Formats: sequence, structure tokens, C-alpha cells
Amino acid sequence: MSIRIGIIGYGNLGRGVECAVKQNPDMELAAVFTRRKPEDLQILTKSAAVCHVSEAAAWKDKIDVMILCGGSATDLPEQSPEFVKLFNIVDSFDTHAKIPTHFANVDTAAKEAGKIGIISVGWDPGMFSLNRMYASAILPNGKDYTFWGKGVSQGHSDAIRRIEGVKNAKQYTIPVEAALAAVREGKDPELSTREKHTRECFVVLEEGADASKVEQEIKTMPNYFADYDTTVHFVSEEELLRDHSGIPHGGFVLRSGKTGWEEENSHLIEYRLKLDSNPEFTSCVIVAYARAAYRLYKEGQSGAKTVFDIPPAYLSAKDGAALRAEML
Repeated sequence: MSIRIGIIGYGNLGRGVECAVKQNPDMELAAVFTRRKPEDLQILTKSAAVCHVSEAAAWKDKIDVMILCGGSATDLPEQSPEFVKLFNIVDSFDTHAKIPTHFANVDTAAKEAGKIGIISVGWDPGMFSLNRMYASAILPNGKDYTFWGKGVSQGHSDAIRRIEGVKNAKQYTIPVEAALAAVREGKDPELSTREKHTRECFVVLEEGADASKVEQEIKTMPNYFADYDTTVHFVSEEELLRDHSGIPHGGFVLRSGKTGWEEENSHLIEYRLKLDSNPEFTSCVIVAYARAAYRLYKEGQSGAKTVFDIPPAYLSAKDGAALRAEML
């Protein structure tokens, strides 16, 4: 039987999930839930229903895993603990500083309902998190470094768009090249948040909005911009669509470490992602973890999980014999 997938939210991430489900033969898209008028939403999967989000509860027994595609700023903190009472869920909550609180809230609700809630799935948090963990376990005497970009951050762009007076916005995270070079050269630099990245914002204002007020609110936003050198450009809607329509991203996870009795040998582990489409790649990771959520639920498990808690084999559509023969 196919794993029946539901999607809540049909923005860039929701559309990416729809495409990813198509590429996984053991899954089918059952329904998309939206806060918009369902009759106004055109999706690509002809066999899937389109419903208002208020109708989700009626699908409790018709969906195996619900994928939540809202933003981390205001949507997921409310939606994940609520929907995990009805469904196994996967979300992409990416406000790193608030993950412990989000995990606790989802865990309580999921255990009460006997459901699985896999949170903070994507590439960071997600794939980068795994690589940080693996590298630090393998080289315990070492240092971790993570660089993001150059690319568009969906979460940060969404946070800007929610500021009063902002019509549209894109935000780029940019690694500081000198800092990345120093790590690769084995210098083991001590780097502050500000020394590793800069942030560049392109903002379209609503008519009559106060540009200086919006700029100040962006630059002082905790967890997003306050700890970075941030440049804000105000542009027209036409400029934004012409010059910033793509959603590329990527980055690097590095760990430098020493081995040997006298720590005489140096090593560098580097993992890189270069993505044409941030939301489409994130969606592919989420869909793999939806398979894991389904399997954990079938085993009788419940509660919140992160990528650290999921056996790698649970992500693959292949069985153990095939994985051992083809990939080990």
C-alpha cells in the first residue's frame, strides 16, 4: 500500500513536496490543505483533493503522514503541536535557538495522541546536523564549522515578509570567504557569528511604508539578523522578480581534527551542498523522513523525533538486503 501523504500549505515548500512525492513510487498525495479558497488553488496532482485547512480533521484516517509546509516564525510553533494530535507529521522548523522548545511541545502532544512528529527536517537543520554529529563523533578532538550560502534563506525571507510595511522580500546568506579559507587551511580559527556570514536583503515596501523603520526592524530581529552584518536594499517589485526570482542555496559543514598519540596528524572533513532550488531539495529530505515517520508509527512508536533519532535505513524505499548489496 502506498504511504498517503497530506500537505498543509502550498507555497514553495508545498509545491516542492508535491513534486518529491511524485518521484517516490511508494507514496501518493492524498490532499493539499490551504488557508486560501480551495477553488482558487491549482495543484499538479490531478488525483489529489484540495481542501481548506479547517477540513483537515476529517482526513484523520485517510492520511498516513501530514507534511507541514508553513513558516517557522509563526506557523509551525502553533501547527505542529496541533496537527500531531491527528496525524503523524514532518515539519521543517528551522529556528535553531528554539528547536528544544519546539521539540518539547510536539513531543508532549505526539505522545498523548500516539503519533510520530519528526521536526526540523531539511538540510540545515537536517542533513547538515547529521554531518556535524557524524564528524564530531569520528574526530572528537576537533572543531566544527558551518557556512551557509551564498543563497536565499526561505525562513529569513519569510520573517522579513511578515514585517509590517513589507510587500515582498528575498534574503541572501553569504559566507565570508576569508573565514572559509582559514578553516580549509587548517588554521582552526575562532570565529564569531558575525565573522562567518553576512546577510543581504532585497525588500519591496508597501506604499507609504517607512523604510527606515523597516530596515531597523530587520537589522535588530533576534535569531535572524541581530548578530550579523546585514545590508538592506529597497527595490521595486519588478527588480525583485527580474533579479531575484530563483531560490538557490547551499553551504558547507567542516570539521578539523587531530589524531595520534601526540596529535601529530591533522584531518579535515568537508560536506557540501550546492542547490539550484532550496525548497525543492528541502522537500526531498522531508519526504524521505515522511517514510521514516510511517515506519516508526507502524512499529508502535510515538513522540517527537529529530534526524538524530532516525535509522538511516528507514529513509530508503529499498529493503535491508538491497541496501547491503547495493550501497554498503
